[in-house]
Amino acid sequence: MSLLTTSLKRPVALMVLVGGLVLASVMAALRIPIDIFPKLNSPTIYVIEPYGGMSPAQMEGFFATRMQDQFLYVSGIREIQSRSVQGLTIVKLSFYEGADMAQAAAEVAIQVNRAMKFFPPGALPPQVVRYDASSVPIGDLVFSSKTRSLKEIHELAVTRIRPLFSTVPGLTAPPPIGTNARTVVINLDPAKIRSLNISPDEVVESLAANNAMTPSGNIRVGNTTFITTLNSLEERVEDFAQIPVSTEGYRTVFLRDIATVSDGSDVTTGYALVNGSRSSYIPVVKTADASTWDVVTRLKAKLPEMRSLLPADIEVAYEFDQSVFVINSVKSLLFEGGLGALLTGLMVLLFLGDWRSALVVVVTIPISVIAAVLCLQLAGQTINIMTLSGLALSIGVLVDQATVTIENIHQHLEMGKPKRQAIYDACQEVALPLLLILLCILAVFAPSFIMQGVPRAMFLPLSLSIGFAMTVSYFLAQSLVPVLSNWLLKNHVHAPEASDETEEPTPTRFDRLRNGFVRQTRRLMKRNRLVIGIYFLTVFGLLFLGLNFIGKDMLPQINSGQLVIRMKTPDGTRLERTEEKVRELLTLVDDVTGGNLAVSSAYVGAVPTNYATTNLYVSTSGPNDAIIKVALDNAFDPNLERLRQQIREAVQERMPDVTLSFEPADLTEKLMSQGAYTPIEVQVAGRDMKQIEGYANRLTAALADVPTLRDVRIIQPLKFPVVRINLDRQRLAMMGLNLQQAARSITASTSSSRYTEKNQWLDQRAAYTYQVQVQIPEYAMTSLSRLQQIPLVAGQSRPVLSDVATFAVDTLPGEYARTGPRRFVTVSANIHRTDLGSATKAVEQTIASLGEPPQGLVTEIKGMSSLLTETLASLQLGLGIAIVVIFLLLAANYQSFRLALVVLSTVPAVLVGALGLLLLTGSTLNLQSYMGIIMSTGISVANAILIVTNAERLRWEFRDARWAAVESAGLRLRPVLMTSFAMIAGMVPMALGTGEAGEQVAPLGRAVIGGLIASTLAALYLVPQVYVWLQGKRPFREPSLLPEEVTVPTPEANVV
Repeated sequence: MSLLTTSLKRPVALMVLVGGLVLASVMAALRIPIDIFPKLNSPTIYVIEPYGGMSPAQMEGFFATRMQDQFLYVSGIREIQSRSVQGLTIVKLSFYEGADMAQAAAEVAIQVNRAMKFFPPGALPPQVVRYDASSVPIGDLVFSSKTRSLKEIHELAVTRIRPLFSTVPGLTAPPPIGTNARTVVINLDPAKIRSLNISPDEVVESLAANNAMTPSGNIRVGNTTFITTLNSLEERVEDFAQIPVSTEGYRTVFLRDIATVSDGSDVTTGYALVNGSRSSYIPVVKTADASTWDVVTRLKAKLPEMRSLLPADIEVAYEFDQSVFVINSVKSLLFEGGLGALLTGLMVLLFLGDWRSALVVVVTIPISVIAAVLCLQLAGQTINIMTLSGLALSIGVLVDQATVTIENIHQHLEMGKPKRQAIYDACQEVALPLLLILLCILAVFAPSFIMQGVPRAMFLPLSLSIGFAMTVSYFLAQSLVPVLSNWLLKNHVHAPEASDETEEPTPTRFDRLRNGFVRQTRRLMKRNRLVIGIYFLTVFGLLFLGLNFIGKDMLPQINSGQLVIRMKTPDGTRLERTEEKVRELLTLVDDVTGGNLAVSSAYVGAVPTNYATTNLYVSTSGPNDAIIKVALDNAFDPNLERLRQQIREAVQERMPDVTLSFEPADLTEKLMSQGAYTPIEVQVAGRDMKQIEGYANRLTAALADVPTLRDVRIIQPLKFPVVRINLDRQRLAMMGLNLQQAARSITASTSSSRYTEKNQWLDQRAAYTYQVQVQIPEYAMTSLSRLQQIPLVAGQSRPVLSDVATFAVDTLPGEYARTGPRRFVTVSANIHRTDLGSATKAVEQTIASLGEPPQGLVTEIKGMSSLLTETLASLQLGLGIAIVVIFLLLAANYQSFRLALVVLSTVPAVLVGALGLLLLTGSTLNLQSYMGIIMSTGISVANAILIVTNAERLRWEFRDARWAAVESAGLRLRPVLMTSFAMIAGMVPMALGTGEAGEQVAPLGRAVIGGLIASTLAALYLVPQVYVWLQGKRPFREPSLLPEEVTVPTPEANVV
């Protein structure tokens, strides 16, 4: 018993079933996670190793290369990259898609343990972090106070607020950015320790001897057991001043005599600025599978509790909220979908002139869409831009099923059949053609299951949303539509018979249109081969031109109202000077935008090594580096590309010593950039650093001359100023010293004793331990002569450092980047008034113009350019596979390869139509528009299938292919035009791109509309011509190979 028969037999049961489906779907829609993008599968593990005070070259040699050697044993690794700056090494392990990341993480942990055997003494175990492309900051929790110090803010943020992050599902807990850890700081006075002949190392040793952790014991007295505690640790910070450093005769030198003790913070390496003032913030980072909207909603609900844990004079605010964009995108796409459904209903009403029929069609739309949401949740998908785009687009597509069914019911009613019989016959007649159309549209999405990387992650949710909606729509067309038609439609009223047999009924406006169309088709039929030849020549010519002229991008450009600026002062510039330049830049940006700077957040300098994982969210290389986030007023809606250029020009005029670059700002760009700083990145790799630097400088100069490129620079600092201290080991030996003694004194004088001697203090009230470090204040060590006068031996004025060492000022790279066996330097650039595809071609030509690189050097274009190439290649393959699958489906259905070719003759027109509308609207060929082209290919065959199926039936019935083709096109004119106009009307709101995410998804709708317009014209005018050309002289012979006595030939045996 078929679905149609069962539904008509048990209509109440069907309504109960549909009602239950709607109820379950509504519940699913309320619970399904909401995000900006689907989960991007980017299997990556970071291994982070801090070791304070080591130079970039030492970090690379002692840690990066050692870990790299061990990680080669881990299975599934695609690429190993490392980045080493002062005091920090980050190793990035990229895995092949589909790798078992649980096993990979376990293998990495094992190899980290093995690599640690080669680490220098005092090295901490590296941090192993599983990272996903979807795990990006979705806002900042900003702390500010007019009365409290940064140290106090940091302490409260770490001990009171950060633990609450674990109570919010889907939220990670990174450390605060912009402040340093609380530390007991002992600042030595260089003049006093020289006058008393005390070396810095002697102070460090005294501290270790007088503030040491000792285990507690037990003593049993009578029937009681006591815990024995010892005051080996100082109780208060002030008590450190009473520690004796040296004793000469009756005189004891205490720490207070040569130093100041303070409850301070660690060595300052960077500052966070919020709206130009020093502050602290915690980046809000969600886990890969969490919903952005849910995470932010729960975090905001926690804000009152967080404020209650802080003093009244500390303010907490949630800034740079990305969830607003997410929810606004959802609302705008829902509005576009609703408007599309309304326009679709109006189109059906226009063609049929019957509001009851239009109502039956429109009712199927929300049911199909909401049921698709239920299926998406069951498939593990989220509500995001891609699934919403698919659902909004499906409104125009799924109406095809109900529209064709309703139109066929009207045709059968016009034949004079009783209503029930007409509905049953009409639904039964279109059941198989509609199933074939459904399968052809679903076949378009088959490539999404074999794609890899970003294309798969983006295309699969779109495919599933449309596929689920279309499938539900087909079942509704065979169940709900006939039931509602029986209840709602009226019996067809026939016109009274004419009194005079010669009098013909007055033709309607549509009849006149159809008659004119039939006459045109017959005239074209006389020059059949010429028409087909001109069509294919024209279409393929236009296709060739279109593909050459259209720009190629990764994603459509959108105006998010946010900017991320990378600012660099000359290598080696002091942190305070860089901070001044950042404030100057913020003032400049405010001036350029006409005072529309709403909020700004900046990080200046390097991230402290004790919070190494922060480098995953804020990546800087030294004190001369700053990253600035800027949000503009909502009312201010500038052209961001023009605004960037205005900022560049203003900076060049007012801050000529500053290097500027713009980086991905909104959530979409960050996700798609896959960690790249700019759209164009060229990696120059080799073994010899001087050779790499020389070629990179030549390439930078050449790329700077390309008119469509901006912000051309080398990312790594290659000329960082260095003071080389060369110790004479022979002199050291003659003076009874060794290198380690001298090094400890130098370290305490130029950085901090915590790098050579670990010492901790327990704050019993807070139940936290803190570092104790000896150092000479930064403001005291301001000249080379002071460095030369550092005493090396306790109790003696000589030798000083200059007695055993020579000094030289030089430059060295401030960062070493490595991929595999090679070091590399990255040349980056932004694009200006061009598309990514054209810019990539220009870069390739520039590299070729430099000639063959020196032996051992390898250049490779990275960043979004390489991702664009991979994505477009994957989508081209997907389009090809989709066409082949449709062809095979059609051939299997018709039992004829010729008829399959007739249907597919519309595909070239689809491609030309889609490209044409994209060019006319100024859109590029990007991920969204390409998916629209693939989808319109599947939709376009629907009209051709209706015409070809009908024509083949008529050919078998009347034995005349030419007459059958013309008649079929005439009969199917109304359903073809009605479904096409309904689909186009349903997609127009999306194509206009007026909502929050409108610019993002508009090319998808435009590509489908362009393809649909072209395919409708091709189906009506060209398909009959190709049908006659291929089928005109075909014999009327069954394809069956069974013996004749077994075969039961029927005219419809070989058609749907």
